[in-house]
Amino acid sequence: MGADPIRTAVVTGGHGYDVPGFHGLFRGLKGVDAYIQHMDDFASSNEEIRDSYDVVTFYIMLKETPADEGMPWYCGKPRAALEHLGETKQGVLVLHHAILAYPEWQLWNDIVGINNRKFGFHIGENVHVDVVADHPITNGVTAWDMVDETYTMDDADNGSEILLTIEHEKSMKTIGWTRQHKQSRVFCFQCGHDAQTWTEKPFQRVLTQGIEWCAGRRSWDGD
Repeated sequence: MGADPIRTAVVTGGHGYDVPGFHGLFRGLKGVDAYIQHMDDFASSNEEIRDSYDVVTFYIMLKETPADEGMPWYCGKPRAALEHLGETKQGVLVLHHAILAYPEWQLWNDIVGINNRKFGFHIGENVHVDVVADHPITNGVTAWDMVDETYTMDDADNGSEILLTIEHEKSMKTIGWTRQHKQSRVFCFQCGHDAQTWTEKPFQRVLTQGIEWCAGRRSWDGD
């Protein structure tokens, strides 16, 4: 009998997206049981429910630093929920525009590994993705070409292991990297704007293996 599916909360908010295509992406990831929800739903869930996920995948672009007071009742306590990240071994995956969330919040800088997250963006760029590190997330993945939205911003800092890069005048160089946040494994993956990217098999493989690695289910000792 195989291992139980990896339970991941997929937290959205602050940016529109192709809902059917996005749901289709996560339904198609083998061995992943995804619960797509708005930040309000995640933050208003109790700690036991939030901690029940093996991984929390963020696809947010909320800009205001989160607060627990002065919020509508249905928003829950987003600051407390996010400050709780890393208190367990629950993994954290920061996908695409979630790298840009909470630009004035040091905690999110620390999770992402970029202190200055001022950015420019360019939609529909043809990019070539290079695999620059042997890692469980990139196992079996070779360089590929695709169309995606790119960001011009600072690269991940020295506390990160760089896995994927792009050499493009309209893109940051580091587009896939891992970090540690307290007890949590963190994988930041800059790719993933829309279905042009989501349908790419290498993208899907990196995303799946990233979720597995964040959950502690993928390592060189046991893939």
